[in-house]
Amino acid sequence: MSIDNSTTLTRRRFLKRGVMAASAVALPYYVPASALGLGGTVSPSERIVMGGIGIGGRGSYDLGWMLNEPDVQWVAVCDVLKNRRQTAKNMVDSKYGNKDCAVYGDMRQFLAERTDVDAVLIATGDRWHALASIMAMRAGKDVYCEKPACLTMAQGKMVVETARRYGRIYQTGAQRLSEGNHVFAIEMARTGRLGRIHTAYADIRWRDGRRYDWLPAEPEPPKDELDWDVWLGPCPWRPYNSSYVHGGWYHFYDFATDVAMWGAHTVSQALAGLDMTDVSSIEFEYDGPDKTMVTRLSSGVKLVLFRVSGSVWEPCEYWHGACGERFEGPEGWVAAADGYSGPDVSSPAMLREFKKILADYTSRTQRPMNHVRDFFDCIRSRRPAVANPDVMYRSMNICLAADICERLKCNLEFDLRKAEFVGDPEANRMRSRAMRAPYII
Repeated sequence: MSIDNSTTLTRRRFLKRGVMAASAVALPYYVPASALGLGGTVSPSERIVMGGIGIGGRGSYDLGWMLNEPDVQWVAVCDVLKNRRQTAKNMVDSKYGNKDCAVYGDMRQFLAERTDVDAVLIATGDRWHALASIMAMRAGKDVYCEKPACLTMAQGKMVVETARRYGRIYQTGAQRLSEGNHVFAIEMARTGRLGRIHTAYADIRWRDGRRYDWLPAEPEPPKDELDWDVWLGPCPWRPYNSSYVHGGWYHFYDFATDVAMWGAHTVSQALAGLDMTDVSSIEFEYDGPDKTMVTRLSSGVKLVLFRVSGSVWEPCEYWHGACGERFEGPEGWVAAADGYSGPDVSSPAMLREFKKILADYTSRTQRPMNHVRDFFDCIRSRRPAVANPDVMYRSMNICLAADICERLKCNLEFDLRKAEFVGDPEANRMRSRAMRAPYII
């Protein structure tokens, strides 16, 4: 029997074993600190696993925003357009320094396969927002969905019901509800510092008309580049035209809304500053196409859906900039919009409380001034997000009711609690749209 196979422990074998043992002990020290949750990082077991559906345009902005959160791990992106899903993958891989981000062209496959994903960003075209949100929540995902969150009242109601039934966290992308200048304006109104609010304004963007026709057919690209049927989703079948895919859908009724397109940003901001607890109905006054629309809440507050003439960035008598809201009471007024260094106020003395009002808000609500951070915090705590399904549904119903008022060219009364028009069967029929099979909820 050779010595190497014997049980005798020679000095050489003893030293060899010692080296091997030392190596084994040393191995853990070469594991990256991030994998262990050291150095201020979050361990993998504590990270929120994210995926994205529709990651072009606004979606790429949201993706970059969310990638900055240290307790979030992106693992997959899904987009019907090949070039967009590849661009999104590159963003994720660049962030993590690997090639691990998976790509999908069909959200049905993505949702079925990625049982490891905790939450999804949905930033598709508007026609898919509600359907994708419902599918994701049914698949057990929490949802951050861009606005407008639905094309119809019926879709919005289903989002609310699905979130409640499946116990999911839902945040619509009304991010100004988490921005300092807007929060200050909202809190000035909400806390009574302006007295009892009698008039509120919400910025709704001027449109160059709504089209009800469709574009001529062009040859469809290969399905790997773009699956046209999936792109259309629940909308009526229309022949492929590249203009739709590159932003042209925005102008067609088949794929979009009107007042809700921009009002989805701002009506929620206006409502946040009002006491809506006892508001049962709202009256809409039709004053001609593309005109400012005056609405009256049953509480006596006048809510003005204001259309800026010309560029949305042109100054108007109520604010300067885009996505503005304004509150007026007997003690003064306050307004905020994008691009402000600080809110507009009727008296400079009001701004002395700016920091205190924001501090009081964050102390009372325990919410950050960061909309996606609020979403992630709510995933952990399981409390409703600041732009939760009920907030989304109420503001979208007002926007969509205004759309219907403009289409019918008449005054309407809308029951906010029943989510139906009072005494107008034609208007009530317009609360939903047919959905094309198999994209039906």
